[in-house]
Amino acid sequence: QVQLVESGGGLVESGGSLRLSCAASGFTFSNYPMKWYRQAPGKEREMVALISSGSSITNYADSVKGRFTISRDNAKNTVYLQMNSLKPEDTAVYYCKVARAGLDYWGQGTQVTVSS
Repeated sequence: QVQLVESGGGLVESGGSLRLSCAASGFTFSNYPMKWYRQAPGKEREMVALISSGSSITNYADSVKGRFTISRDNAKNTVYLQMNSLKPEDTAVYYCKVARAGLDYWGQGTQVTVSS
């Protein structure tokens, strides 16, 4: 079955960096676009970044453009989110997602906390 496992979250000071990973299994990873989302307390889940199956297309939320970079390694079935210049408002649970056969599959999330 489809499984997504995020890792790499933690506590970081404002201005710091983190690299999130999402390890995928149970489907042909290289065939599917992948997305990162985040959800802050009391707020709706929002898309942060997406990457096409072959990495030729990426897109970002305006709030993270120029600070976050999405990438993937199809040989390792893993998608990454490099987060630089972190701000307290980036504090959230971060999730990766794949849409497959009409269904959305989510990981369990990884907490990112940015202190001011």
